[in-house]
Amino acid sequence: MKNIPFARILTLWFCCISVWGQKATLTVDFNKEIGPMQPAWAWFGYDEPNYTYMKDGKKLLSEIAALSPVPVYVRAHNLLTTGDGTPALKWGSTNAYTEDAQGNPKYDWTIVDKIFDTYIERGMKPLAQMGFMPEALSTKPQPYQHKWTPGQTYNSIYTGWTYPPRDYKKWAELVYQWVKHSVARYGQKEVESWYWELWNEPDSPYWSGTVKEYCKLYDYSADAVRRALPTAKIGGPHVTGPSGRRGGNFLKTFLKHCTQDTNYVTGKIGTPLDFVAFHAKGAPKLVNGHVQMNMGTQLRDISSGFEIVASFPQLKNTPIIIGESDPEGCAACGMKTDPQNAYRNGTMYSSYTAASFARKYALADLHQVNFKGAVSWSFEFEDQPWFYGFRDLATNGVDKPVLNVFRMFGKMSGKRVEVKGNLMYPMLTVRDSSVRHTLPDIGGLASKDQRRASVMLWNYHDDDIVGQAAAINLTLKGIPTKKVKITQYRIDSEHSNSYEVWKKMGSPANPTAAQIKELEKAGQLAQFGSPKNETVKDGQLIFSVMLPRQGVGLVMLEW
Repeated sequence: MKNIPFARILTLWFCCISVWGQKATLTVDFNKEIGPMQPAWAWFGYDEPNYTYMKDGKKLLSEIAALSPVPVYVRAHNLLTTGDGTPALKWGSTNAYTEDAQGNPKYDWTIVDKIFDTYIERGMKPLAQMGFMPEALSTKPQPYQHKWTPGQTYNSIYTGWTYPPRDYKKWAELVYQWVKHSVARYGQKEVESWYWELWNEPDSPYWSGTVKEYCKLYDYSADAVRRALPTAKIGGPHVTGPSGRRGGNFLKTFLKHCTQDTNYVTGKIGTPLDFVAFHAKGAPKLVNGHVQMNMGTQLRDISSGFEIVASFPQLKNTPIIIGESDPEGCAACGMKTDPQNAYRNGTMYSSYTAASFARKYALADLHQVNFKGAVSWSFEFEDQPWFYGFRDLATNGVDKPVLNVFRMFGKMSGKRVEVKGNLMYPMLTVRDSSVRHTLPDIGGLASKDQRRASVMLWNYHDDDIVGQAAAINLTLKGIPTKKVKITQYRIDSEHSNSYEVWKKMGSPANPTAAQIKELEKAGQLAQFGSPKNETVKDGQLIFSVMLPRQGVGLVMLEW
């Protein structure tokens, strides 16, 4: 077997135990710490920044802020795009920069302030994106605003805002004035806690320049940010999947530029780089009439990105942010025009999120990198049909099941601890071949703090078809007390699931006020049964949990 790749050996081993093990077992050892339970999940983003201060946008942001014990970071596109602030799908604008008839700059921070005020009022932090190109600075400004709707050709969105500036110094002054204004409005200490980033997916049509032009723009941007606030944090480049040649090569070129090449502004070697960002997406498709997810595609991008960053010794401890980390790539594409997106309303999205985040942590451990955050590119779409199938956390102010996974994450803190299971797919198997064997991935992620421990459970499979509920024999070891209070939470067809309630109502296009109230209640994280006090014997508890296919559970111990 010496010539068989290690990942293949793991896959063969898993196939064998899949045949032999007919009952799921999970063992959690709270004495075996793996690493910190970094709140990498507390990061969210979206294309349409003007939704931020609208009715449902404010409501959802308040809920996201409330579920997290740490400040949530928020990333949005179009913060410098020219326009009147009217939102549309995959569009937004702030009109921050215009010019008078003589070509003199005019700065207007009114809309940008409305966006950032909404975050700051809720204790949230901007992942402040310097982009996109204002119409007055674009080297090819026309056409500028697109009119894209779901079902249309996606490439139609790439217009004048994608181009490099006709004057890099004017761009730099715009960035300088923005950061300077932010310090004056919010205070130095607050802005020091933000992350400033340049652009989005510059290896794609989001950027109509070259990699060298992006590096030049980054140098001018970094210099401007640091002139306004020397202690500010800046990074990039937010490329698409690093496992591909295009994204991987762009990322390598950018990191080499920042660490080894001549700076376009200073003439010296190197450019400030306080964090590295790249994107990772899955690839669902329709197979025999049902949705089949592909978690492996997303995990391979993450693994390659981590590996590339780790290959630069200077960046060994540099924070890494997965700037968009999702099951696929178009949040604003609905399931009617793109039927492979039908996973988004129900519990498939929830179980995928739970199982994939556990593997993100494991990949960071494998590559020994500083994994800071993973931005879920999912927010809300104002005044759209109920449960249209967008990749969002809520619909018309009603929370979808996936948001409750993040509520579960909010109850996990301290250190990650060891979880082993006979039907839990090895991380390398999921990365290399996804979850495609006969049996589902029945796994867990566990954490332990001083007075609390939590175990997140999932019953996941890439194929979104009806499957049997799993009887999980759960063994908890290393409990440092004689008595514990156990509270369970659940996401399945009967719990924490507004979508199933809406369907039972007859899928109303215009729910009544009473129905909306019922849907809002159904959208909250639900307890599974009543809390129980249990006696711990020799530091150990053993009990069984039934978990439906694509269900997610949380077992919380308090003492």
